[in-house]
Amino acid sequence: MTDVGDAHSAPPCLALDIGGTKVEAAIVSADGSLVRRDRINVVEHTPDLLGAIVTLARRVLGDDDVRVMGVGCAGPMSRGGETVSPLNILFWRDFPLRQSLRDALGIDVFVDGDARALALAEGEFGAARDVTSYLSMVVSTGVGGGIVLNGRLLDGETSNAGHVGHLTVVANGALCSCGAYGCLEAEASGWAIEGRTGRPASEADQATRLRTGELVGRAVGMLSSVLDFRHSYVAGSVALGYGDDFFAAATKAARDTAKLSYSHDVEILPSQLGTSGPLLGAALVGWRGAS
Repeated sequence: MTDVGDAHSAPPCLALDIGGTKVEAAIVSADGSLVRRDRINVVEHTPDLLGAIVTLARRVLGDDDVRVMGVGCAGPMSRGGETVSPLNILFWRDFPLRQSLRDALGIDVFVDGDARALALAEGEFGAARDVTSYLSMVVSTGVGGGIVLNGRLLDGETSNAGHVGHLTVVANGALCSCGAYGCLEAEASGWAIEGRTGRPASEADQATRLRTGELVGRAVGMLSSVLDFRHSYVAGSVALGYGDDFFAAATKAARDTAKLSYSHDVEILPSQLGTSGPLLGAALVGWRGAS
């Protein structure tokens, strides 16, 4: 269980998950149940994405008396999500997300990275409930992560810790959206696979699926030796869509990379959160901030 206080006695939270493709919102209860879940597509609201998000939030809130909002958003961002610069939302650069939502909705707002939020959810509601140190990952359109050590989400200097998608896994590899070459995201994300193969990631051949798993495993293996964890839980349409072969290839590559006595048996497993994971994580961001 992660450092979110007593989430099981927390009041309902308005949860918001902001990604490059969609924005989703729901009221989340302390037991993890979701009420009035709704979403919008980012591409349909680029002239005024904030206005569309506020409308979505008000629609989900209805007449409920909810006092706290948790937001999971792609990064990077400044500490506390005061400003966000998601690599996949190009028109938001140093965007004052937290204050804008607080001013519009009149409730307390807490913001963190979307993949970091998912790590909280995996520990509270998912596969890592009985694990104190682990890596949580998303391999989807992009690649992100959150690291929990000794039961606490690793924040880092600016609260951006966990960007596993920007580990170099291929020397002199493809150009990444961050500006570096050979990042995991530039080689194994949905957009990278489509750019390299000319087909959607969901239509990738077996060789591409295995390569994707191997690259993810390489990154996990490096991290497990550095940070001393044995379990990694992976969500996202690419990883989960590629199924057992992906996870077998990833675990083998991780163990081929991590040879130290405490990390050689690292294991990469599917997330158990399903499609509710990002919203559960956002709610935990809210509860963590308010506690």
